[in-house]
Amino acid sequence: MIASRLLVGVFVMWGAASLIFLIVRAAPGDPATVLLGPDASRDQIDRLNETLGLDRPLAEQYLSYLGDALRLDFGESHRLGRPAMDAVFDRLSATVELTLTATVIAVVVGLTLGMLAGGRAGGAVDRVVSAATIALQSFPTFWIGIMLVLFFALGLRWLPSSGVGTPQHMILPAVTLSLPFIAIVARLTRSSVAENMREPYVETARSKGLTEPQVLVGHTLRNSLIPVVTVVGLQMGALMGGAVIVENVFAWPGLGSLVVDAVANRDYAVVQAVTLLIAGIVMVLNLTADLLATRLDPRIRTEGAS
Repeated sequence: MIASRLLVGVFVMWGAASLIFLIVRAAPGDPATVLLGPDASRDQIDRLNETLGLDRPLAEQYLSYLGDALRLDFGESHRLGRPAMDAVFDRLSATVELTLTATVIAVVVGLTLGMLAGGRAGGAVDRVVSAATIALQSFPTFWIGIMLVLFFALGLRWLPSSGVGTPQHMILPAVTLSLPFIAIVARLTRSSVAENMREPYVETARSKGLTEPQVLVGHTLRNSLIPVVTVVGLQMGALMGGAVIVENVFAWPGLGSLVVDAVANRDYAVVQAVTLLIAGIVMVLNLTADLLATRLDPRIRTEGAS
């Protein structure tokens, strides 16, 4: 099972690398002209294109790019004056920190709301949670971020609106990034818990004298976590993509702001390094989620082996 998924992952990474290569070269604009400015001569532009390897045939560029990608060598960022991967790794920790914080918030709050709603399906709490989760998924992330800045930073002046340096700087971007994720986890947990609450083993647990919280947390939650774990793994990859927008709203110095600047300046090396790294992280997260799901439900291992 693991070997087959790793093989699929290799093909996914190859597809992602190829797509990234084609997209950045199909984008309008000449990197050499952007770097040198509009006053550069034709000779200067040609020399820089030769230095960047952009004067070679596209097939030759592609093969060279794949070979370099296998070594995690995406070349020099002439805009930054340093290797592209060095710039990416310098910013990676900030994005990972933001993503993990948002994930923890989403999982804790989402599981809590989902258990409360699913444990009493059809009740008042269930209706309120369902309405709130629909609302959270309806608003764009950038709009949520702007509203939080206007209310908590500019209005109440409780929290900083941008930058880094203190735990307070983390609150607004992490909450902004986590809110749609909370809605997904809560709705999935609610559906799973409500379904499991109708199973015979729940009635057996109640007949043994267990309280409703004991039944819910000790028996129902474990079986309800299987789909949630899978979705959390998938959504963590989506969070890293969503962080591009959130980081720019809050001036967070992560991969998001780096890749936006790289795209605007046609910095192929940085764009390719960032996007391929994120693709690799998403693949690892998906594989990890699948492995955790098999640990929670042995039936998945049995089905995979048959």
